[in-house]
Order: sequence, then C-alpha cells, then structure tokens
Amino acid sequence: MSNNSSFDLEGPAVFLFVIFSFLLAAFYVYCAWRIFEKAGKPGWAALIPIFNTLIQLEIVQRPLWWVFLMFVPGVNLVISVIIIFDLAKVFGKDNGFAFGLLLLAPIFVPILALGNAVYTPRNPVLGSSRV
Repeated sequence: MSNNSSFDLEGPAVFLFVIFSFLLAAFYVYCAWRIFEKAGKPGWAALIPIFNTLIQLEIVQRPLWWVFLMFVPGVNLVISVIIIFDLAKVFGKDNGFAFGLLLLAPIFVPILALGNAVYTPRNPVLGSSRV
C-alpha cells in the first residue's frame, strides 16, 4: 500500500524553511555585528567562533578565562545567563530587558542592536593605566 498524495509540499516547504532559516541567521549575525560595533569592537569579530565569545567577555568586562567555563556542561548555562544580564547592564538596560534577552532573544537582540542603546562600561577595564 503506497501513500500517494496529490498535495505534496515536502520539497517546496523544505526549501522555504531553509531560506527562512538562512535569512533569520543572517539577520541575527547582523544584529551581533551592530552590538559589537556599538561597544567599540570590530563587527567582524561576531563571525568568528570562540573569538566572538572573548570579545563579548571584554564588552561585559568579565575575565577572559571565562571562555574555558563555556566548555563545561552546566556551568556554560550559568555563565551565559550572567553574560546576558551583564550585556543588558552595559547598554543601560534593566533586569526586565535582560530577561527579555534571555527568554525572547529573537525580539530583544534586534532591539538592543538597532535601537538607541548606548554602551557605557560599568567600571574601568582591569589593567588599564588611565589616570
């Protein structure tokens, strides 16, 4: 017994899903690029795995060795949440916005990237000798 259906959308549906996914990923990369540039970092750094995490740690002013914690299962989830909340803080947003970044990233990341949020570091970067 074969299942011959005259209403077969498998091919076009998969194609449209792939195109939509690609466009959504490209937009998200653009948003990450803009966030990096707002923080005074090169936007292209958002494209390079692991390096983009190091730059994000610089943006939120956390120790760079935290990148190693991102490879520890379970710990990486805690570190990611801390980074998200710190990212909201350095762009002048409150904890409500940080929860939005955490739970509704496809909505709040573009708001952070394309909105009028301004990067304001919390304290001087460790190791700098500015007077």
